[in-house]
Amino acid sequence: MNYQLKLPFELEVLIPDDDPVRLLSVFVEELELTDLYRSYGKIKKDQVTPRQMFKIVIYAAMNHIYSSRDIETACRRDINFMYLLEGKPAPDHATIARFLSLHLSQCSKKTLAEVTEMLYSLGEISGTHIFIDGTKIESAANRYTFVWKKAVTKHQQRLCQKIAVFVEECEILYGIRFIFNGKKFGLRTLKKIRKRLYKIKEEEGIVFVHGIGKRKSQIQKSIETLEGSMEKLKEYTQKIHLCGDRNSYSKTDPDATFMRMKEDHMQNGQLKPAYNLQHGVDSEYITWLDVTQRPTDTRTLIPFVKDMEEHLSFHYRDIVADAGYESEENYLFLEENGQTAYIKPNNYEQSKKRRYKQDIGRMENMTYDPEQDHYVCFNGKKIIWKYDRKEKTATGYQRITSVYECIECAGCPYKTKCIKGNNSRIPIEERVKRLYVSKTMKEKRREDLERITSGYGTQLRMNRSIQAEGSFADVKADMAFRRYTYRGIDNVTAQSVVLAIAHNINKLHNKIQNDKTGRHLFELKKTA
Repeated sequence: MNYQLKLPFELEVLIPDDDPVRLLSVFVEELELTDLYRSYGKIKKDQVTPRQMFKIVIYAAMNHIYSSRDIETACRRDINFMYLLEGKPAPDHATIARFLSLHLSQCSKKTLAEVTEMLYSLGEISGTHIFIDGTKIESAANRYTFVWKKAVTKHQQRLCQKIAVFVEECEILYGIRFIFNGKKFGLRTLKKIRKRLYKIKEEEGIVFVHGIGKRKSQIQKSIETLEGSMEKLKEYTQKIHLCGDRNSYSKTDPDATFMRMKEDHMQNGQLKPAYNLQHGVDSEYITWLDVTQRPTDTRTLIPFVKDMEEHLSFHYRDIVADAGYESEENYLFLEENGQTAYIKPNNYEQSKKRRYKQDIGRMENMTYDPEQDHYVCFNGKKIIWKYDRKEKTATGYQRITSVYECIECAGCPYKTKCIKGNNSRIPIEERVKRLYVSKTMKEKRREDLERITSGYGTQLRMNRSIQAEGSFADVKADMAFRRYTYRGIDNVTAQSVVLAIAHNINKLHNKIQNDKTGRHLFELKKTA
């Protein structure tokens, strides 16, 4: 069967007027993309331009295509991709992969900032409130490539003990004295010891032998043992350096940290190499994001806000987040930064339960006298202030914790219900009730609780659960993105930015089609 496929000279005729590819093309044409063009040394005339490559990658993500080979195939067969190429030949998969890993990765956040500024100028985002949340996405690392910092540190300590014993044996065997500071040997000290052993070898004219049936001399065995220990010590030192302040990393993707993934409806899962993706959502658009190596969200808020303010021209006033971001340091930072925190307290949901309210051992259920600075327990006994202690967090923040102690606990019939914890060394009869209170944290939590329970605060909390968590639902469920295809935190950030921009273009297209542009917050349901 011989037939000829006849296409019009203009592919645009076959594309509907309301197709999102048209919106994408117009939107990207309004961007400057200066930093993206700077990443190129030279652009050939017959080559696809960086702007066209950017359009292709974004449109591929909008259609759930993430493989560079699949994008190449789509560029050869799909008329929408041909429309974006504007008559240029389809790029091969290597060119597409290099675009993201070598070019977009250098300026991904600046590109996202440019998209956000465009949405702000269109009036699509409010610029006043931002909803922050995080999720974990699996890395492209191989299986069973974990390195645990605790295990490596333990092996390093054992190796140092073996080296100390080895040095003592060498002192007895060769009648020399090695001078070192302490029992921990560094590579510099071991190099000096090796130099001394090689000097003894040269003085005695010993020749090293290798192979079956040849007997090694004692000095050769000592030098080989020492060099093997040096290699192991160098390996352990490098692994600990790669871990940094993390507890683990992957051999095939050192930037990834092992995190517990919630993989089913029961939130059960196993430890996998992953990244913690943070989204800042405003009016259902992802206006900012950050990729961190920390499994928890508490220490990600301050770097997120600082990074966002370095790139965006406008300043968010209201920061809305869930209970995972609550800390004294975060409260004080937002206050000093001129922002208002709408963060759900850690004990907010738990405090509504009857069991929580009837727990006589909790500080919240005791009466506090601010003038005398003491608490009154369920039995009417005073829990008085004893001393203040300073504590330093992992980020270097210093907080003051006040310690209160009851001096009338002896013979109290409610002691077993009041004093919690299992301390087998001290019997319950001899233990006394202690409270550890951060007055700053207590005050900031009280102020925050008043804000989030107000009408505006309730609306923000409802919108956070819809918009911030909804952005992850779109990325992971609707866009079917569950695992990164690139390695390294810069490449992962670039891929996250591509997903965010694709999400924003889809969202803008849907709002235009449904005549919902300019809406920033969902309204609370009115009760009868």
